[in-house]
Amino acid sequence: MRIPLPPVPLPEHLLDVARAYDAGDRTPVEPRDAATVVLLRPSDGAGPEVYLLRRQVSMDFAGGMAVFPGGGVDRRDFDASVAWAGPGPAEWARRLGTDEERARALVCAAVRETFEESGVLLAGPSAETVVDDTTGEDWEADRAALESRELAMTDFLNRRGLVLRTDLLGAWDGWLTPVFEPKRYRTWFFVARLPAGQRTRDVSTESSSVTWLPARVAAEQADDGALAMLPPTYLTCLEIGTHASPEEVLEVAGHRTVEMFTPSVEPLEDGWTLSMPDRLRPLVAQRSTQRRRP
Repeated sequence: MRIPLPPVPLPEHLLDVARAYDAGDRTPVEPRDAATVVLLRPSDGAGPEVYLLRRQVSMDFAGGMAVFPGGGVDRRDFDASVAWAGPGPAEWARRLGTDEERARALVCAAVRETFEESGVLLAGPSAETVVDDTTGEDWEADRAALESRELAMTDFLNRRGLVLRTDLLGAWDGWLTPVFEPKRYRTWFFVARLPAGQRTRDVSTESSSVTWLPARVAAEQADDGALAMLPPTYLTCLEIGTHASPEEVLEVAGHRTVEMFTPSVEPLEDGWTLSMPDRLRPLVAQRSTQRRRP
């Protein structure tokens, strides 16, 4: 399946729906808060690699798409009893552009979803260490219990005496699903380097396959139709692919604050398209020029 990538002309029927929402004739669905994590590791000269899951085609949201690990915030992610290392909730609230309670839940959800969908755990026995292996049967049992919501993240960490390593995360971006979509998410994008010793595993029941690819190669494969991506995933790969290493990405993330972006309808030549953050427009224009070259 080939998904058109930005900028894409909007079909007339979708434009009519968007206009109905703009006119107030329809009420947008209330979005659910979500967190997604771009896991990074170095490559041999091709820039940072990113970890992608291909969602089951049967999923009712982004079925068949290549995505980063992530998912909706759970009510138990708001539990404040977990040991915490790195920037505090107040600092995360500043970086994520939200209040402290939600910021704490988003960070917890980011770490939980990463473990659930890749087997990578951004936590350790102390504020200076990180778990070096999560492949044992006991770890897998806990991961499955977290995924099924039989176990809360805070209970899991507290029982194992682990500290949430929020310093291993960086804030990257924020995307809110357009108002005319029937299922909407307010998603905060984080970045994190794969911890030394840990390995990703194809464990999520929501994915049919997983892969590591240099971010720029993932964007190229999306251009060619080999990977299906939603625009936020594609644009994130495109942007991260401009950096030389995971360390460089995390350095940039350390100076970012998230402004939630909602795509809206805007003119495109003799038609209409969905908007994108202004900082990404030069990248997309450059990409379009490269694709037109013989």
